[in-house]
Amino acid sequence: MSDFMTTKEVAAYLRIKERRVYELVRQRAIPCTRVTGKWLFPKTLIDLWLADKVEGERPREAAPPVIAGSHDPLLDWAVKESGCGLALLPGGSLDGLKRFGEGAALAAGLHLFDAEAGDYNVATVSGTFPALGAVLVEWARRRQGLVVAAGNPLGIDGLGDLKVKGARVVARQPEAGSYLLLAHLLEQAGMAPEELNFIDSTARSETDLGLAILEGRADAGLAVEAAARTLKLDFVPLAEERYDLLMRRRDYFEPPMQRLLAFARSPAFAERAAQMGGYDLAGTGTVRFNGP
Repeated sequence: MSDFMTTKEVAAYLRIKERRVYELVRQRAIPCTRVTGKWLFPKTLIDLWLADKVEGERPREAAPPVIAGSHDPLLDWAVKESGCGLALLPGGSLDGLKRFGEGAALAAGLHLFDAEAGDYNVATVSGTFPALGAVLVEWARRRQGLVVAAGNPLGIDGLGDLKVKGARVVARQPEAGSYLLLAHLLEQAGMAPEELNFIDSTARSETDLGLAILEGRADAGLAVEAAARTLKLDFVPLAEERYDLLMRRRDYFEPPMQRLLAFARSPAFAERAAQMGGYDLAGTGTVRFNGP
């Protein structure tokens, strides 16, 4: 958790009183997340928040035609099939936010759960980019759960079995939304991450996590159902999440993003989502946040 600061640390970093930090948290005016009962502040987002507060909506060079952030198998396929001209640079939701804020990506794929709001992405984006003209567009709702070996040889039915059966667990990098979601689910289950047997290496994408299990380097890990199905692995559902695309308002109307979103309304897209499994497209294309 070295990329995250505690309330005391962020107060020292910002040179304000800790009481003021709690006021900002209560107002949802600062980037933060609640993990294992404590407020944590991603340092990269705090830096972006500071820059946005000081500089506001300043003239920027055009961002490269890249979608950074969280890896999604359906998005990966759609970007290639739609001819939108965009490229993917998966590195986790927080990494995507950082690149987006720095102007190093046109858009970012996010699935950041906010326990206080009980929702995905909106609180984080509105708290980080209050003056950037940011827009969140729903890509899809996805089933998240435990990916396990074909046939589920350890008989894993939930998080508790990971501890009881000594399963080797592969984790995602701290920048990933799945990393934060697993911490939240463990907290709900009354468990601590230290109780699990994590392997030394981390998975940088949904596919990498699935391959670690397929190759026998791990027994389980948290990922979307589509990743399990693609590799013919078993899947234990735990939660449904919303995956959004973050972009600037001006870029929403440009041809690359409009071509991708138009393709997401096509029969071919719906058919592919059904084949992959674990996707709900009812809200695809819905604007979930439209910033000032």
